[in-house]
Amino acid sequence: MVMYSEFPPVEVLDVPIHDAVLGRAQEYGDRPAMVDGVTGKEISYAQLDGMSRRVAAGFAELGIRKGDVIALYSPNTILYPVVFYGATRAGATVTTVNALYNASELHKQLLDSKAKLLVTISLFLPVATEAAAGTDVQEIFVCDQAEGYRSVLELVASTGPEPVVEFDPAEDVAVLPYSSGTTGAAKGVMLTHRNIATNIAQAEVTINVAENERIIAILPFFHIYGLTVLMNLPLRLGATVVVLPKFDLEQFLTTLDQQRITRAFVAPPVVLALAKHPAVDGVDLSGLKYVTSAAAPLDAELAEACAKRLGLHAVLQAYGMTELSPGTHAVPQDDQDPPPGAVGKLFPSTEMRLVGADGNDVGDGETGEIWIRGPQVMKGYLGRQAETDATIDPDGWLHTGDIGRVDERGYLYVVDRVKELIKYHGYQVPPAELEAVLLTDERVADAAVIGIQADGNEVPKAFVVPMPGVELTEQDVMDYVAARVAPYKKIRQVEFIEAVPKAASGKILRRELRAREAGA
Repeated sequence: MVMYSEFPPVEVLDVPIHDAVLGRAQEYGDRPAMVDGVTGKEISYAQLDGMSRRVAAGFAELGIRKGDVIALYSPNTILYPVVFYGATRAGATVTTVNALYNASELHKQLLDSKAKLLVTISLFLPVATEAAAGTDVQEIFVCDQAEGYRSVLELVASTGPEPVVEFDPAEDVAVLPYSSGTTGAAKGVMLTHRNIATNIAQAEVTINVAENERIIAILPFFHIYGLTVLMNLPLRLGATVVVLPKFDLEQFLTTLDQQRITRAFVAPPVVLALAKHPAVDGVDLSGLKYVTSAAAPLDAELAEACAKRLGLHAVLQAYGMTELSPGTHAVPQDDQDPPPGAVGKLFPSTEMRLVGADGNDVGDGETGEIWIRGPQVMKGYLGRQAETDATIDPDGWLHTGDIGRVDERGYLYVVDRVKELIKYHGYQVPPAELEAVLLTDERVADAAVIGIQADGNEVPKAFVVPMPGVELTEQDVMDYVAARVAPYKKIRQVEFIEAVPKAASGKILRRELRAREAGA
C-alpha cells in the first residue's frame, strides 16, 4: 500500500540552489547570516550574497565551467557557504569532503569525482597536498591563510564579471556528497539543484524556523544533514547560524548560553551528553526552544530524559539519508504530544511503502523495508549505474535498506538496517534496540552492538563505554539487558572500550567494530 503525506504538496523548486537559499539575502540585508562561535566574527546576509557572487567570478576566471567539480574539504566555518554558493553560481558541482578523512580517503574521492579545485583550511594542508597528487586538482585554496597558497578571500576580491550560467535544475548536479560507506565503499551521490532545493521546501512544512532564530551548527556542513538543515534551510528563512568547527561539549554549552541559541539540530551522541553529562548542570539553556535529532536511531527513553532535563516538551526527531537530499520525515514541532521514539511524519510531496522480504507491502502495524518516492530522490550514484539500479527500481522507488513501521497517527518508527539485523537462531535481533536498552543503564556512558559468530551461530555482542568511576562487569551488562528483552535478544558477549567509533554524523561505525572483532 502506498502511503501519502497528510500535508499539501509543495511546489517543485526548479531553481539553482543558491537562488533557492539566497533569493531574499538582500532583503535580509545587515542581519547576521553566519557567526563564528569561537571568535564572534559575523557575515551578514548582504555580505554572504555579495561574497558568493565574487567567489563565482573568481572561479570563472580560473576557468571553472558548468559541470566542473570543486572539492570542499573543511570543518564548519563562516566561509563555508561563501565557497559553496560561489561554486554553484559558477555552475560547478561541489563535492563535500569529510573533514576527518585521511590522505588516502580524500585521494579516492578526488579521483572519483574528478575535482579540478580543492578548497580547505591551513590545518588540513598536509593531508590535502598529499591527497591531491596524481588527481585532476589544479590548485588548492585555503579559507584562512597559508604561505604559498591563495586564500578564498583573494577570490572574494575578484573584479571579474559574475558568470552567466544556464541551469537545468532537474539534471544539473549541485552537490556530490559521498555516502558514509558503513555498508560498503563510499559512493558519490548525485543531488541535483531540484533535489536539494525542493527538499528544503518540503522540510519547511514541519520544521518552522523563524527569521529571528539563532541556530547552532555543530553537525558538519560536509554531511548532507548539516548542509540541508544547518545551512540551506536556515539561510533560506533568514535565521542566524552560529558555527563551531567541531563538537566540544564545554564549548557547545558555552555557545548555547552566550549566543542565546534557540534551536539545535544534533545527532544522538549529543542528546546523550545533554541527558547525562554533569557539565550541563548550571548552564543557562533557557533560550533553547527546540532540539531535533537525526542521522542515527535515538532511543525514546534517552530522548525523554534529555527533554526533561532541558525543560522541552520533547526532543524531536527526523529521518532521511544522503540519497534522499536527505529528508523524508520529521516530527512536526507544533505537535505537543509526539509518540516516543517516532522519527516523524512523511514530508509533503513524498510517497512511502513498507515492503516485506517477499517483495509485497506489509500489513498495518507490521515492519518492512522503507521505500521512498519523491522529488528528493537522488539522480543516482556517480559512475555506478549497477548500484544505482539496485537502489532505485524502475518505478522510481528508492529502497532505503532501513526497516520501519507506521502507527495509526502516521508516524514512522525506524527499527534497524536490513543489513545490520542479527540473526540469532532464526530470530531477527535489531542492534539499535539493544543499544537503546544499554543506554538506559546509568552506569553506561555509550554502547554499540554487532553480531558475531559464536558456536556456529550469530550472537549479539555489546561494546560498552562505562561511566567514569563506575565499576561494571561483563555479567552486570548482560544481566541488565536480559531483564529487559526477550530471551533470544540477550547480549551474549561484552567488551569494554574507551569510545564507540562514530562517523561525524553520529552514526555508529559498526564496520570498525567488526574489524576490531576480526583482529581480536
